[in-house]
Amino acid sequence: MHEFELVAPAGNIENFFAAMEAGADAVYVGAPGFNARNLARDLQLEEIGAMIEYCRAEKKKIYIAANSLVLEKELSHVIKNLSILEKLEPDGLIVQDLGIINLVRQHFPNLELHASTLMTAHNSDTVKFLADLGCELVVLARELTLKEIAAISSRCGDTKLEVFVHGAMCFSYSGLCLFSSYLGGKSGLRGRCVQPCRRAYSPVAKSKKSDGKTKRGGGKSQGGGYIFSMNDLCGFEALPGLRDAGVSSLKIEGRLRSAHYVKHIVSAYRTVLDCSPENRVEAVVQARLLADEAMSRKVSSGYFFSPQPAEAITPYHSGNTGTHLGRFSVIKMVGNEHVCRFILKAGLANGDRIRLHSEPSGERVAFRLKKLFVLGEEKDKARAGERVTIALPPQQKPVSIKGHVEVYKVDSGIAAKTAPKSSLTINLSRQKVENFQKKLRGKVESICLKVCREIAAEKAPEPEPRKVKKQQYFRKHVSNEIPIEWWLKTDSIKSVQGQLPFSPQRFLLSFEKQLVSQAGQIKNYLGRDARKVVWALPPLIMENDLVRSRKQIQQLIRSGYRDFQLGHVSQVGFFRNEKVRLFADYTINILNSRAFDLVEETGFNGAQLGIEMDKESLNDTLSGYREMVRNVREGEYNKKFAIGLTVYGAPALYTSRLSSSHLQFDKPVLSPKQEPFVIRKKGGFSQTFPQKPFSLLPWLYELKGMGVDYVVVDITSGTTGKRELLELKERLVNSGRYGKLSTFNYLGKLG
Repeated sequence: MHEFELVAPAGNIENFFAAMEAGADAVYVGAPGFNARNLARDLQLEEIGAMIEYCRAEKKKIYIAANSLVLEKELSHVIKNLSILEKLEPDGLIVQDLGIINLVRQHFPNLELHASTLMTAHNSDTVKFLADLGCELVVLARELTLKEIAAISSRCGDTKLEVFVHGAMCFSYSGLCLFSSYLGGKSGLRGRCVQPCRRAYSPVAKSKKSDGKTKRGGGKSQGGGYIFSMNDLCGFEALPGLRDAGVSSLKIEGRLRSAHYVKHIVSAYRTVLDCSPENRVEAVVQARLLADEAMSRKVSSGYFFSPQPAEAITPYHSGNTGTHLGRFSVIKMVGNEHVCRFILKAGLANGDRIRLHSEPSGERVAFRLKKLFVLGEEKDKARAGERVTIALPPQQKPVSIKGHVEVYKVDSGIAAKTAPKSSLTINLSRQKVENFQKKLRGKVESICLKVCREIAAEKAPEPEPRKVKKQQYFRKHVSNEIPIEWWLKTDSIKSVQGQLPFSPQRFLLSFEKQLVSQAGQIKNYLGRDARKVVWALPPLIMENDLVRSRKQIQQLIRSGYRDFQLGHVSQVGFFRNEKVRLFADYTINILNSRAFDLVEETGFNGAQLGIEMDKESLNDTLSGYREMVRNVREGEYNKKFAIGLTVYGAPALYTSRLSSSHLQFDKPVLSPKQEPFVIRKKGGFSQTFPQKPFSLLPWLYELKGMGVDYVVVDITSGTTGKRELLELKERLVNSGRYGKLSTFNYLGKLG
């Protein structure tokens, strides 16, 4: 029996057996279609079934990651897979979406729930809340120190805690990253992240070119580079502290990594965990050697020993995984092939998988090497220091090279040939798979029919969409009247006490120390209109801040404030036995009707839809929620539960704990595509915002027609001078005086 449970990633069959043979106690694999990793090919349910059978025989455990956010149209597929997974009896289901938790609790109670790190479990209140929801294990946020982990563990009773100890780190708190989605609809919370954090960013120089365009800065000295690219986590030194803290499981990140990587990293941790106390130093040295052979990124100890780790980011380093082989700046045509030449910094052989990283665009291309030349002669392998020529496969030429291309080896051809496959044939024979499917088919159809009848419109025909005149959807509304209830979110008392050029129905005030201290002034100024105020709690309240936050909330309640918007669903614990109205912020990530159902059941009076949603997904969710209320509860649509949406503002794309010296605050930085962003310190965190807000204000009639009850206009991340407020007034009534803004994903497609 091991001191910890060592949990390894298995993105495919090859990695599964690599983890098993290297000594993992358990593995986690992705549920087909709804796991938070964009794999080249999802594991099939029959493959997962074979893995479970193998683990049973070997006395190992297997967990299924169903940790993606789910759209309304995907619910039927999710239900079918949950039906099969319940019959397969994995050791746990790792979840993020509140809708999936709702489904499992109501219809699949035999599935053991584990809370994903994407649920941002960053304090003891969150862990207790998730345990009350039925989660028997909680994966803590990766941004916690050993001291904070120990404090949380000591206050959470028998709830098992799991901690990531190795692998990729995100710049943003997991569950709060919108950057990838904002750039083009590829949501990191749905496993489609395009990794904007791995790109190079440049500061904007003060001077301008002769054509009037802003000059692009750059370089380490000016604060540019890979400013968001986190080094990988390595937790060898933290293992004693995690043991003392009472952590149950240690998790290795990497379902997208190779079998070579999985084998070496699992072996490294097995070496340290199994050593005797007197041999620990020697074991850690040996483990580091194994980890070095895994071809990962530069590593650091993450946040374990400090909330501001100095080695978390190396801004002049690209953050690519793999062994750096060299660089080139020219691609030539030789015969019918594109080739490149460079001097090797490490050994290379045919069959190795390599990645090309183009600078400064950030474009990356990976392929397995098939042709290698040394001094014009074709070779099977080459040594460090030799000048080599490699052939690029068809269609693999980088789109453009304006700078240079870095070359990395990310997997060994030898490792691929020798990867363990002996058990594969036995466990995944065609006959066994067919028998497995036949055995489950009848039971799956029966369960799906039962659940779908309760969710879909089996009892009543599909309702007609609310009729709204077509011309109202898109016509420019020129009037002082806003066609829907709207809330103004602000972090300044001036917005409440000043003379605004418009009149919001409600003020959504940021729950920040300075503004909370002015709550009395605000109430005295507004008088009876203080009922318009809703206090907006942030999504993150760290363990050390819980006591202070409770006192501040009680102070607000005693002052007569009754409405609060919560940034994390677990914050309902602040308001037990209080007569208040609670609303959910978009950071709670509601994308489907089942998530709405759980939030309402938890005690909320209203909730915002996820800010990432496109128009089709948003409409599907609203229709699904209304239909669910009619069919499941056999009652009328609950008009008292208000559904909202943020329709204007510059949302935080990253929310990070880091406040490193290389980050230049309140100064714009440019992406490789010249997109401007700005980093600001807010509420004790570093937040990255688009320089311009997005706006759905021209579509307020359409949103009202879909069933949105209120909208939020957020001015907390920008300047709020007279000029900006007058522009906002014109945009609210769609006067046409100002140009178009981004619509986030509303007119696009959420991936």
